[in-house]
Amino acid sequence: MPLWIFRLSALMGLPFLVYIFVAQDLYSLALAFLCGLVVVLAEYFVRSVKLVSIMIAIFGALCGYAMYMLFDYIVLKMGIPDVDLYWAMHKTIAAGSLTVLAGFLSILKASEIEGLSKRGSQNKIVDMSAIIDGRIVDLCETGFLTGVLVIPQFVIEKLTALASSKDLMEKARGRRGLDIVSRLKEIKAVPVKTTTKDFKAVGDIDRVVALASHFDGEIVTIDFNVNKAAVIKDVPVLNISDLTTALKPVVLPGESMSIFIMKEGKEQEQGIGYLDDGTMVVVEGARRHIGKRAEVAVHSILQTSSGRMIFAKVKHE
Repeated sequence: MPLWIFRLSALMGLPFLVYIFVAQDLYSLALAFLCGLVVVLAEYFVRSVKLVSIMIAIFGALCGYAMYMLFDYIVLKMGIPDVDLYWAMHKTIAAGSLTVLAGFLSILKASEIEGLSKRGSQNKIVDMSAIIDGRIVDLCETGFLTGVLVIPQFVIEKLTALASSKDLMEKARGRRGLDIVSRLKEIKAVPVKTTTKDFKAVGDIDRVVALASHFDGEIVTIDFNVNKAAVIKDVPVLNISDLTTALKPVVLPGESMSIFIMKEGKEQEQGIGYLDDGTMVVVEGARRHIGKRAEVAVHSILQTSSGRMIFAKVKHE
């Protein structure tokens, strides 16, 4: 509410003061209203843009003005009358143009500089496998993944190339990846930054690892090879697949459960069912229960590199 009072005061108060104390003509009132509008826009800009971005823009503008001072010094030292005359006529325009242009370019780069100016574990380098997988969106929305998500520019370029592929499977993966990037940028709780920093001298897997090492950050992935390469180089890894495995419901031998038998197994009288998390359950004597739920008793659990398999028997009725 106080902000709206300030904005209305700027838009209506300035024309009122001009009308009372300065002049009553329409031109003066319009000019005062325009000044009030500039004040409101400046207030909105300052509130919506982070302080770091404003500081970067100011620094860029100072660099632009420093370039103008350098040009002015060079022209002065040259001592060519025609050049001196031309420069004297346009030096003000040159100073303003260089200052504004440098400040504007700094604002365009501010998002990249701001997010990666600090190093440490708050920087989460996201590889292509984690983006295409999509579960990273749920982790961010629920608050389990915090910090700054850093998406390398070469990952976005790969996704764009996949989205333009003639192969339907690759095209679908690329489009899904680009859609996940857009959804991540819409999550306000977790900032998403991009970086053009790259290490082309190393292989595709090591590029992400080298980038995470450069920023002292962590890697978010589901790729086993990236995970292995990062561990070798002592780079912290947040593997979404490992998290999913750790959160799977604990099932112990001898425990009873009710499960829907979906299809027949490889062996005679076997049936296959699945837990809610996708874990396969091989049930002996469940062939006659296909398409129905059955009460089963777990007798063994097999842990494999691709996940868990549970072996059970139908309980006697």
